[in-house]
Order: sequence, then structure tokens, then C-alpha cells
Amino acid sequence: MAEELNSQITDRDIGVEMRESFMDYAMSIIVSRALPDVRDGLKPVHRRILYAMNDLGMTPDKPFKKSARIVGDVIGKYHPHGDTAVYQTMVRMAQDFSMRYMLVEGHGNFGSVDGDMAAAMRYTEARLSKIAMEMLRDINKETIDFQPNYDGEEQEPKVLPARFPNLLVNGVSGIAVGMATNIPPHNLGEVIDGVQALIKNPEITSMELMDYIKGPDFPTSGYILGRQGIRQAYETGRGSVTMRAKANIEENNNKSRIVIYELPYQVNKARLVEKIAELVREKSLDGITDLRDESDRNGMRVVIELRRDVNPNVVLNNLYKQTPMQSTFGINMLAIVNNEPKTLSLFDVLYHYLEHQKVVIRRRTEFELRKAEARAHILEGLRIALDHLDEVIALIRSSQTSEIARDGLMSRFELSLEQAQAIMEMRLQRLTGLERDKIENEYQELMKKIAELREILADESLILQIISEELNEIKERFNDERRTEITVGEESILDEDLIPQEEVIITISHSGYIKRLPANTYRSQKRGGRGVMGMDTKDQDFVEHLFVTNSHHYLLFFTDRGKVYRLKAYEIPDLSRTARGTAIINLIQIEQGETVNAVIPVQNFDGEDSLFFATRQGVVKKTPLEDYTNIRKGGLIAINLREDDALIGVKLANGEQELIMGTAQGMSIRFSENDVRSMGRSATGVRGIRLSDDDEVIGMDIIDKDLDILIVTAKGYGKRTPASDYRSQSRGGKGIKTINVTEKNGAVIALKVVKNEEDLMIITTLGTLIRTSMEGISTMGRYTQGVKLINIREDDAVATVCRVDKTEETEEDDSSEWDESIAVDSESGSAGEVIESSDVEEPSIDVSDETLEEE
Repeated sequence: MAEELNSQITDRDIGVEMRESFMDYAMSIIVSRALPDVRDGLKPVHRRILYAMNDLGMTPDKPFKKSARIVGDVIGKYHPHGDTAVYQTMVRMAQDFSMRYMLVEGHGNFGSVDGDMAAAMRYTEARLSKIAMEMLRDINKETIDFQPNYDGEEQEPKVLPARFPNLLVNGVSGIAVGMATNIPPHNLGEVIDGVQALIKNPEITSMELMDYIKGPDFPTSGYILGRQGIRQAYETGRGSVTMRAKANIEENNNKSRIVIYELPYQVNKARLVEKIAELVREKSLDGITDLRDESDRNGMRVVIELRRDVNPNVVLNNLYKQTPMQSTFGINMLAIVNNEPKTLSLFDVLYHYLEHQKVVIRRRTEFELRKAEARAHILEGLRIALDHLDEVIALIRSSQTSEIARDGLMSRFELSLEQAQAIMEMRLQRLTGLERDKIENEYQELMKKIAELREILADESLILQIISEELNEIKERFNDERRTEITVGEESILDEDLIPQEEVIITISHSGYIKRLPANTYRSQKRGGRGVMGMDTKDQDFVEHLFVTNSHHYLLFFTDRGKVYRLKAYEIPDLSRTARGTAIINLIQIEQGETVNAVIPVQNFDGEDSLFFATRQGVVKKTPLEDYTNIRKGGLIAINLREDDALIGVKLANGEQELIMGTAQGMSIRFSENDVRSMGRSATGVRGIRLSDDDEVIGMDIIDKDLDILIVTAKGYGKRTPASDYRSQSRGGKGIKTINVTEKNGAVIALKVVKNEEDLMIITTLGTLIRTSMEGISTMGRYTQGVKLINIREDDAVATVCRVDKTEETEEDDSSEWDESIAVDSESGSAGEVIESSDVEEPSIDVSDETLEEE
């Protein structure tokens, strides 16, 4: 016995055995349980339920039968798994919120959108729906293959005829081993139109099919945001669509309420209500005073009552952001194709379905042809018998047995066994003249039908025509309006949708710290008030820029390397009044050594405005603002700079302004912005001013004839000159002298357009800061060296200057608040810390020089 057992044992590497066994298991799960067949869009369990119900005669014209009877028949004959799994599958096929077109018609409690379970199978009843009969139509005409069931005692279909594209129409989801499928439901009419388009044009693309199949159509309606995810899914088989609930804002007794009446697909309403209540308790949602579910058999209605002082649109957008009222459906169009799982595009799904229908129609035609030919063969025998009626009767009467009579007929008239047997079984009433005419007419009709069937089998275009006609018939019977609305717009909720539109103040310090404050932070005070602290700045730092803008407006940050970065105002951290701010490098991805030297606030990019650029080497460029609509998070090249060049200024121009540029060696040029033609974003620009070999541009500003031009030099000298002293020229020349540069006053550091109502902030390379009134700076001609604004040590020099709003001086008191000044070194102004004024020596130095004309 032991030897016999040992002879049956085979040595086997356990790794190989585990691998092969697992692969067998995995393929069994993939093909036999979890994934749908591309031809009928059904998993085996769905197919077995429908076939079993059809086999039991539970058609739409018959009474409902107990669900337990169906489940028992399915698991007893075809699906040897748990009854709960089979019943839950059947329940889902009967839920109008789960299936776009229900394949099972349920009677009783089949669950709800609140997640309620269906009643036990002994209580509920079911039968096939009318559209389910289209899945089974012609199944008895040898249109599909059958296979033995799990115990070999029954036959079950490998696939259903599926006279409409069920894979797309009802969708499917399933998780296999190492893969999953998630196909959304679609509108029946649209999908059939897509198949019709494929029949007419076999070379049609998935994108062209989108002209017919707009996108998923969920049974629970709602919105789909945008088409990008749909396009990706239809082209590649994988994508993601954003679904959103439908809600209205209603007014009731001067209060607003949000009413939800449609939900995203597969969202549980009861859990949604619980989630909203939880967010209200945690104070993550503000402004909600009451929440109730008023849904009934007439439809869904979830009511959210709001406080009077809240913006209902903001609350609604917060609901979309924080609850399943906005959800994502990940599309993965994975199905079984020729017993292999494949990810399919929209074209692939319709192509394989159409190929299946060709097979179904061909096999049905062949079946009908065989039936017709068999009947015609019998009728031919009957015609022969009627033509020789007396002889046939005599032969039969003279025969001892039916077998002898049959054989006699076969030999005498050259009949087949089937024909002779039909003659033997022919009733006497068929011998009347009228019955003889019926046989002849039936034979002639059959011959016509046989000819038509043979013609169909010989011409594939006729097969496609039949498919088209039968699809149109199904569309006429079962099509309905699209439920899910596809909106054109943002793919997701933007943060700005959650933030009310309000005026805000953006402050940026000289050292690069930025923050956002509500505009009402700076309360109105009487003249001579002490002001309030606007930013807690570190030593030698001050607020250089301040923008009053809208929370939804853009800020464009331009750097010396010619790049532009963009933030929405709401993206700037909202900090306290006295907070220092956040380093700007934490908000935009500027590189090491890259510095922001211009900030432009922009409401939108649709206007006629342009951005005007100036570089250190005298290059200028004008580009339409709309060219900067799409700026990546990592920034965008705003201007292509030449080697060793740097961007020194950017201004927002409206097409009617003049600009002035100044150089380190005291030259300047004033010209109209219209002298610079509009260029693309990637352009380098044109010459704005012709520079000497050792010169460079130090500033650019928009000129106003009623204001003054301020010049400040490295050794602390400066002056104001009326803008009218600078005549307008054509761009590209050497310009005219704006200050006489000598060893005493040093190179020009800054050129700015200023007014009397401002102060001047001067910062030196060693960190000395001084603030002086703009009115105290002498107004002089262009040919002078200026007056001393600040005493500079030999090892120090002016680093930069900044315009600041004038602040009234007040006496000291016990207030804990302290003075603040507002800097305006930008389009909208800027804010700065109070720096005490210094009395400065103002020796007047008047040195004449020739005016250098433009070349």
C-alpha cells in the first residue's frame, strides 16, 4: 500500500505550484466572476439571473414571482455561491437609483437611496423588465453558444445576444485580482446613435463619437463638471469625471435656504445629511441654522436653512468642497475581450459590440434559413403527393404497415424520409382545394424568404442594415431624455468660490514678507491720529508695497530674471494686523537669487491693457495682458532676456501713456508707449534707449506732465525736475541728460515719478534708513547735480529708494498704537513703517551741461 501511495506522489517546487495555482485562481476570478464581457456588458452572475428568470417564464407579461424562488434556481443550477450575493445583485438590477435602465422589475421593498437594505427575499417579488427581454431576444435561435453548468447537468449561455450596448448603457463596477473595472451608465439613445455612426463610418474616432455620446448619464441625475475627464476616458479607457449635486437657493422670509434635489451617482443621502450635520457641529461649516430631509415619493428634497448674514453661494460652494455633494467617478473601462481583460476606448467598446451583433444576426439568419429550407423541403414532398394523390392513396392503402408505405413513397417518388413521413401524417382535410392552395402559397413565400436570407448571409452591408433598423426600434421604445447635465467650466471647486468677494489689503515688506488683511482693518481716523500698526517688521525692514484689491483678483509677481508668477489675492495668508507676514518665497516658486522687483494687481485678462517691460540693458517690450492668462505654478517666462541682462521694471499700460527711462550715468528718454509695437510673450523686445558702454538702465516709470521726476544718486544727492522739462522723443535714441553725474554725487540709483503729497524713504547698503518729505527736496533743472538728501559715509552708498505716503506727526500720548506710513511704490500704492524724519543739509549745486540729443 505504501509503495502504491509513493508512486502517486510527484515532487513539485512549491514556488512554481503557488504561482501557477494563484494564476489559475486569479484568472477564474477575472473571467468568471468580477469583470463583464464586452459583448453583453454582464458579469456571469447577472447573466445567470436573467437567463434563469427567462427560463422560469418570469417575463413582463407574467405575474411577479417570489425573489427566493429566483435566487434558489440561480444558485441551484448555475451559480454555486452564496444566496445573499445573488439576491443583492438582483436587488441592484431592480433599483432605479443604481441602474440607468433596470433589467429587473421589483415588487416590494428593494432598498432606497438612503442606504436602506432591501427586504428579505421571501418578502419581495420580481420579474424581468421589458428592456431586459431585448438582452435575451433570439436566445433560442442559436445566436449564442452555451456551456455546461458547474455540475454538467444544465446548459447556460456564455453570453447573451444583448440587442443594445448594455456595457455602456447600464455600466458596471467590479474588483478582480490586481485589476478593477468601473464603467458609468450612459443614455440609451446616445449610445445607439454612437453605434449607428460607427456603422456608417468604421474609421470614426473616439473623439468623433463624442458628438453622439456626450458623456455618462447617471440615474440620479446631477451635474458633470467639464468634459476633460470624459475625453480622457473615452480616448484611453481611463479617466475621472467630477459629479455635483443639483441645488437651488431659495428665499424665505428674508432668509436664504439651500434645497438639494439631485445627488451624484452612488451618494448615500442619509450619510450626506449626517456629514453636513457633523461639519456644522465641528464649526467647519458656518451659517447653517437648520437641516432637514423632506424627501418623499415625489422626489428628493434636502433643505438647509441659513442665517440672514451669510452668503448662500459661499455656503453652497463649501458644501460642494467638504461633502459628497461633489464627488469623483473614476472611469476604468476594463472588460473581457476574447477571454482576456482589456482596457478599452469608447471606439473599442462599440466596435466589439458591433462585431458581436454581426455574429448574432448571422447566426440568427442561418438558423432561420435552416428552418425555412427544412419547411420548404417538407412542402415540396406535399406538393408531389398532391400532384399524384390517387397513386399515393392507393400505395398507402395497399401497404401492410406504415413503414412499408413510407418506404414505398420514398422509392416511388424519390422522397426523403422527412418528406415521406410528412405525407403519411398529412390529414385528409389538407386534400381540399383550398388547403392545396395554402400549401402552394406557403411554399412560394418560403422560397422568397430563403432567397432573402441567403442574400443577407452573402452581403455584410445587409447585416449592418438589420442591426441599424433593430437598434432604431429599441431606441424608439425605450429611449428617454438625458438626466445628467454636463456643464462647461471648472473641473473642481476653486478656493475662491469659498471666499466672499471683498476688498483686501496686500502688504509686502522690503525684505519680501507678504500678508493679506481685510480692508476694514484700517479704520477711518481724524486728521492727526496716531494710526495703527500695519506690520510687525524686523530691523531695517519696512512695508514697501501695499495693494488695495479684491480677494478674487490676481497679483502678478515679476522677477529680475524675466519670469512672472501669479497668485490670487485670497491665496495670500490672511494674518493679523500686527503679524510680520509670510516670506514670499514660500508662496511662489522663485529660484535661489531671484528677486521680485514688480507686482501688478489685475482684475482679469480680457481688457485692452498691456504690460510694458524695461531691462537693465535698455530693452523695452509691450505685450497684451491676455498673453499672461495661463501661468503655471512654477512661473512663466514673461520676457526673454539677453545674456547679462535683467528685468528692472514692469508697468500696466493702457495705450495712451508716456514712459520715462533713466540710466546710471544720468541719461533719460521719454517716449510714447505706442512707439513700441505689441509683441508676443516670448519676444525679447526692442531698444528703448541707446546706452554707453559703461551705462545701464536703473528705472522706468509712467510719466505725468503735472508731476515731477525724482533722481537719487549713490552718494545721497537728489533733486526733483518738472516732467515738462523732459521733451517727448522717439524710442531708441541716447536721450537727454537728467542729472550731471560727477564723482561727488555718484551714479544714479533711482528715477521715479513723484508728487508733493509723498515722503521719500532712502535705504543705504549698510542699512541706514531715512525718511524725508518730498516737498523738502529742491526742484531743479535737468543739468544740475542735485542737493544732498542724506549724509553718506565713505564706505556706504544709497541702495534703494521708495516713495511713501505722508503721515501727519502727532504728539506722544499713552496710546498703545503707533504711527504707520503707507508706501506707494507701485500701481496701487504700498505701506511702510514709520521712520522719523531727519533734517538734511541742502546745499544747492547748479552745474550746467549740454543736452544730449537722440541719435
